[in-house]
Amino acid sequence: MRKYLVFLRAALTAGVLTAAALPAAMATVLNFDDLPDGIVPGSYGGLDWSAASWTAFATPAAPYTAHSGAGRVATGFLADDASSTIRFGQTSIFDGAYFAGLGGAVLSFELYLGGQKVHSSATLDPSATPGFLASGYAGLVDMVRVKSANHGEFVMDDFAFTQAVPEPQSYALLLAGLLAVGLTARRRQAL
Repeated sequence: MRKYLVFLRAALTAGVLTAAALPAAMATVLNFDDLPDGIVPGSYGGLDWSAASWTAFATPAAPYTAHSGAGRVATGFLADDASSTIRFGQTSIFDGAYFAGLGGAVLSFELYLGGQKVHSSATLDPSATPGFLASGYAGLVDMVRVKSANHGEFVMDDFAFTQAVPEPQSYALLLAGLLAVGLTARRRQAL
């Protein structure tokens, strides 16, 4: 019995160490300062921008003020909501982004998971002073759509999201699996 308890303690320790080695949530803020002026690449910052018509620029231009650094992105004047779609490489929690621009270019987010709209944010009427538009949603998403009746009259900066990590149930299953493997090995060794 004592050997069994020693083994059980070792298996639990191994499970805890394995769970601790798993990746933690990774918060990301894209500030666009590393992009050259021009079209945002289809794959930038771990996101899929290929459906988007975003252009990066760093030249100062009021009222299109950057929140941090000089880089920011803008949509084209003829863009539509569908062309402002940004897809995540893995499910994430989307926090929001900063916007500046002409008053009247009222903005909001539509958040999607698996092709289904799960949330619409509040609205923000931009000005020359960057304002944060929060997503207002703490659940997982795989796509964000920036909506505005006046695309091309605002800029976006500091796009913030957190990539998903396994839920606690996943860690419990991992630990249970490690224990089962260990007990099986122990029984075979005893025979």
